[in-house]
Amino acid sequence: MTVLPAADPAGPAGTPRTGMLPELRTLLGWLFAGRLALAVGVLLVAGLRWTRTPDVSFLLAIVVMLALVVTAWSAWRLYERALEPGRGFILAQAAVDVALVTAIVHVAGPRSPFAALYVILVAWYGVLVPIRLSVVAAVAATLAYLFDALLGQPEAPDASVWVQFLVFNVIFAVVAVLGARLREAGAQQRTLESELVRVRVEADDVLRAIRSGVISVEGRGRLVFINPMAERLLELDGPAHLGKLVIERVAARCPELGRALVQGLRGERVDRAEGQVVRSDGTRFPIGLSTTTFQPESTPSPTVTAIFTDLSESKALQELTIRAERLEAVAALSASLAHEIRNPLAAIRSSVEQLARGRQASDDDRILGQLIIRESERLNRILAEFLDFSRVRAGAAERVDLLALAKGVVRLVQEHPDTHPDAVLEVTGEGAVIEGDEDLLHRIVQNLVLNAVQVAAGPVHVTVTVGRAAAGRLPPGVRVEQPVTLEVADTGPGISAEVRERLFQPFVTGRPGGTGLGLAIVQRAVAAHRGYVLVDSAPGAGTTFTIFLPSRWTAEDAA
Repeated sequence: MTVLPAADPAGPAGTPRTGMLPELRTLLGWLFAGRLALAVGVLLVAGLRWTRTPDVSFLLAIVVMLALVVTAWSAWRLYERALEPGRGFILAQAAVDVALVTAIVHVAGPRSPFAALYVILVAWYGVLVPIRLSVVAAVAATLAYLFDALLGQPEAPDASVWVQFLVFNVIFAVVAVLGARLREAGAQQRTLESELVRVRVEADDVLRAIRSGVISVEGRGRLVFINPMAERLLELDGPAHLGKLVIERVAARCPELGRALVQGLRGERVDRAEGQVVRSDGTRFPIGLSTTTFQPESTPSPTVTAIFTDLSESKALQELTIRAERLEAVAALSASLAHEIRNPLAAIRSSVEQLARGRQASDDDRILGQLIIRESERLNRILAEFLDFSRVRAGAAERVDLLALAKGVVRLVQEHPDTHPDAVLEVTGEGAVIEGDEDLLHRIVQNLVLNAVQVAAGPVHVTVTVGRAAAGRLPPGVRVEQPVTLEVADTGPGISAEVRERLFQPFVTGRPGGTGLGLAIVQRAVAAHRGYVLVDSAPGAGTTFTIFLPSRWTAEDAA
C-alpha cells in the first residue's frame, strides 16, 4: 500500500517526540554521558589538588574510578549484549551516582552550590524509574547528605545546613512525585502510540485485502492514498504519483470517477454512481463508486476518498439472470403456440392427403399436395423443437458416467447424414460420474456436437473433453459444487461477435436453415443442473463450449 508520508511528530530520526519521554535505554545513555563528564571534571580537580590535599584527592580518585568502571560495565551490558535493565541494575546506577555526588559535596562542603547536584540526581531518577525506586534514590541521597554533614565535616552543622536539609527533603519529595507522574504520562502516551500503530496496521491490512479500489485526494487533487486494487484498476503507479495532482489521470481512465472526486473537493458527496473504466488497451469494464469527504480543522480543503468496485462479474450474473427469465417466458409462449398450431396443422395435412388421393386430383394437385405434406412435416419438426425447448426440466436424478455418455453421443452423430465423411470426432479425458438427468445431459452433448458439424458443413475436427474442473478454472463469482467440465471444441468457422452476444437466446442462429433453438435448449438444460456454460469463439478460429456441472444432485435441482 502506498500512503503519502505525513509530518513526523518526532522530527529527525533519533530525536524524541514532543511531550513524550524517550525510551529507557536512551535515558540511561544520557545518564552515562552526564556521569562521565562529571567524573572527568572531578578527576581533573583531584589531580590539581593532589599535592595540597592528597587524602581528599585520593578519595575522589577512588570514587571516580569506581564510577568509570561501573559506567563501562553498564554500557557494555546494556548496548553490547543488549540485555534489559532490571531493578538491580538501576539500583547499582543510583548507588554509584549518590557516591559520586556525595564525594563532590564532601570536598566542596554541604553549604556549597554542588549540593544542588542531589536535586538533579533525584529528579533524574524520578523520570528514569518507577516511583518506588525513585523514592529509594531520594532517601539514599538525603541520608548521604546528612551523614556527610554530621560525620564527614570538621565543623558541626549549623542552622543553615539543617534548613538546606529540610528544603532538600521537600524538593526530593516533589521532584520524585513529579518525575513519577511524568514517567507515567510518557508510558501512557507510548501505549496510545502503540495502539495507534496497531490500528493503522490493521486498517492497512484491510485496505490491502479488500477487492475494492480506494483512492484519496486533497487540495487541488493531490494524491494522498491509493490501495493496490485501485492501482490495478486504474493502471496508476501509486508511489510515483503520491503528492502529485492526479485528477486528470483518473478522469482519463474513468470520467465519472474524476467528476466524483472533483465534486468531493467542492464538498459534494456522491452516495452511489456507476462509470466505465477504459484501460490502456481499449477494453472497458463497469464500476460502482461512492465518495466520502473529511474536513480536517488544520487544512482549508477537504480530503476526498472514493471507493469503487469492478462490476463486471455482477453485471455478467445479472445478464445471466435476465437471460434465464427471458428463456422461461419464451418457453411458456413456445409451448402454447406449438399446441395451438399443431392441431390445425394435423387437420390440414390429413385433408391434403385425402384430396391428393382423390380420383379427380390432377398431377399438379398431387405435386402441390406432396409439397404441402413435406412442408407440414418440416413445420411439425420445428414445433417439436419448440416443445422440447419448453419442456427442458430436470427429471429423476441418476448416476451418469459423462465420459461414456459422450462416447455414445459421438457414435450417433458420426452416423448423422449432416456429418461430413472427413469429419473427425473424438472424446478425451477421464471418467467423471455425476448425478443428473441422463436425457438432458445426452441432449446437451448431442446438440453441441451436431451443431459443430452442421455449422462446419465440411471437414471439421470436434473434440469432446470430460474431466474434473481444475482449481481456479471457474470464472470469478460463479459457484458450482464439485464441478465437472464438459468441453466441446471444434475447428469450424467460428462465431461472429454480434451472434456470440445473443448466442443462447431463442431463434438466434448462424447456420442457414437452423431454428436457433439448439443452443437455447443447451443453456436451459445446463441451468436445470445448476451448471454454467461459457463460449469462446472468433471468426476463423473455431469455437469452444465449456460447461461446468455439479457432481452432486441437490433438492433444489429436483424442485
